[in-house]
Amino acid sequence: MTIPSRRLFLRIAGIGLLTTFGQSVSAVARAPAAALHLYKSPYCGCCQAWGQHMRGAGFSVVETNVEDLDPLKQRLGIPPELRSCHTATVQGYVVEGHVPAKDVLRMLSERPAATGLAVPGMPIGSPGMEQGQRIDPYSVVLFSPDRKTIFSRYR
Repeated sequence: MTIPSRRLFLRIAGIGLLTTFGQSVSAVARAPAAALHLYKSPYCGCCQAWGQHMRGAGFSVVETNVEDLDPLKQRLGIPPELRSCHTATVQGYVVEGHVPAKDVLRMLSERPAATGLAVPGMPIGSPGMEQGQRIDPYSVVLFSPDRKTIFSRYR
């Protein structure tokens, strides 16, 4: 019995990994993008930058410019202390402010019983609020009418 050389073994293993990786990537590429509806001020550049961040993560983003977002935020049940400059909806959830795409994806995967996620205010370094290397600490809050919990933290 002949034992294959290490080089041959690595080449065969590499081809197998590439084939598996290629199948995974093509499956993701075929998955439909989650439709995210972004409500924002027509004058806010950081809101538009957050929309680009979400597109980069694979979301299909539809933007609606709104002069006064307060009635929408109230109707969607966003507490005043969690509000930010823009609001989005995706698959029955609310996304308030500069929430990182990976947190939205996690929420959509886990499907918690909640209204949605929020990043209160406009923290420097959050998606859409980038300013060089500076990142101010901030938390992503999972909220519902009767509770608020920390979903993730950034430093």
